[in-house]
Amino acid sequence: MTKLWKSLLASPVTFGAMLVMSATAVAGETPANLEIKEAESIPQNKVKEAENIPQNKVIAQVTSVSQLSDVQPTDWAFQALQSLVERYGCIAGYPNGTYRGNRAMTRYEFAAGLNACLDRVNELIATATADLVNKQDLGTLQRLQEEFATELATLRGRVDTLEAKTAELEANQFSTTTKLQGQVVGAITGVLGGDRVNDVDVEDNNITFGARARLEFVTSFTGKDTLLTRIEANNILNPEIGTPEGNLFFADEDGTTDAFIDALWYEFPLGERTEVIAIANAGAADELTDTVSIFDGEDGAFGALSSFGSRNPIYNQMDGAGLGVTHEFSDAFSLSLGYLASSPNDPSPDNGFLNGPYGALAQLTFKPSERFTIGLTYINAYNQELGTGSQRANPISFLQSELAAPSDVTGESDSVNVPFSSNSYGVQASFGLSDKIVLGGWVGYTNARNLSTEGGRVDRGELDIWNWAVSLGFPDLGKKGNLAGIIFGMEPKVTGSSINEVPKDRDTSYHIEAFYQYQVTENITITPGVIWLTAPDHNSNNDAVVIGAVRTTFTF
Repeated sequence: MTKLWKSLLASPVTFGAMLVMSATAVAGETPANLEIKEAESIPQNKVKEAENIPQNKVIAQVTSVSQLSDVQPTDWAFQALQSLVERYGCIAGYPNGTYRGNRAMTRYEFAAGLNACLDRVNELIATATADLVNKQDLGTLQRLQEEFATELATLRGRVDTLEAKTAELEANQFSTTTKLQGQVVGAITGVLGGDRVNDVDVEDNNITFGARARLEFVTSFTGKDTLLTRIEANNILNPEIGTPEGNLFFADEDGTTDAFIDALWYEFPLGERTEVIAIANAGAADELTDTVSIFDGEDGAFGALSSFGSRNPIYNQMDGAGLGVTHEFSDAFSLSLGYLASSPNDPSPDNGFLNGPYGALAQLTFKPSERFTIGLTYINAYNQELGTGSQRANPISFLQSELAAPSDVTGESDSVNVPFSSNSYGVQASFGLSDKIVLGGWVGYTNARNLSTEGGRVDRGELDIWNWAVSLGFPDLGKKGNLAGIIFGMEPKVTGSSINEVPKDRDTSYHIEAFYQYQVTENITITPGVIWLTAPDHNSNNDAVVIGAVRTTFTF
């Protein structure tokens, strides 16, 4: 067997096959010992020059590997190329003296290289060079061909089948530029404990099941840009507990099964370190910047169950259509700027892209290492709310419910709208204590002031609203892809007020949340969890409430 192998190695035909396999390896998969930085050793001027050469203009045979300017003695395939060039004369290069070993090989180049080897083999056979090829070599190849005839026939059949399947896939592919992907979130939710909150009997809440379905078309025109179009239907509702505290991130206010275009945005690079995103609908803060939270996962499909547990509530003031820009000054430091308007297509008074509700964001993000990230955030907003916390921490909705009186004619409540302007400041941080433990958290402060007295019914004044949280995450707990999390914090609370109609919150409620995201398969995750509110609506007169949820996420 040893003699047979040596005989094979001596055959130029075998070396021709090795040439083909070597070229294929360079064009596609490389050996395990190939270093990633191999390409950096090639002179860049030679590579750029070689890329501009028409592929059909290949020079004749090179006689020395030194003629190939981009092949260095330190390259992993240097000895193989040297042997094929100087011993067998079976390698061709490009007119500018380059080999372009890291470039994908075309079928034309394959034919040219193989033809050069075959010409050389014929020449050697014709001259009967005893040291390189003889009748014994040819006899050995013939015996091998006969011995493995069955295997070769089977392999040929498999190749034919693969070619047929590939042709069918190419003929029936969805799009050459667009990828279709989808996601379904099914959730069983309910109140597990608690009696009464703000005159609401929370114990009357039934266990419910709802689903959110999304179809996304992800398109790229250049390979570096992304156009996302999302169609969504969502009938998951939050449990009714008389306060925005404990809201589920994946729930919807309307709870309808009607499908509609949700997110629609286009992101593209502007230079090497600048990314621009243009958002036409349903934009959010996580499209504009890094929210610095490992629990912020695709609008509640992954990560924390609650809106508060996912990220700093000040980010909830960013919603709608607009523009965002992120510039990386270095690998560790970036600046994000963004503007989103909630009613950009409404021409009525106090609406539109510039005069309606909006949020304007600026954030500095520092990431000195892979394990540590910190974000410093400022948001200026008009007629936007935090969406979590006490009723008073969402003053627009609070005053609308407090001031609205039944109409003498219709019996329905009058529409009351007291506009607010706010400035919010946030600090978010995430620190990996190890690969399996991540410590995170944030602090957020919002100063909100009303811009109308609603005909003298509301005093002019300001609100001071604070929130904070500390989180502990356990990535890959029990299995790769799993995530366990614990969140402890205080949802937005009015700590100071000069508006008589919106007094400050009297007590402090703590938000305690725990969940375990288990990855059943690559496409299915199940996340059970609980949310405990110690004094809902920051009012100790209310009973503590425990909300339970089991979220199942399907992706394709």
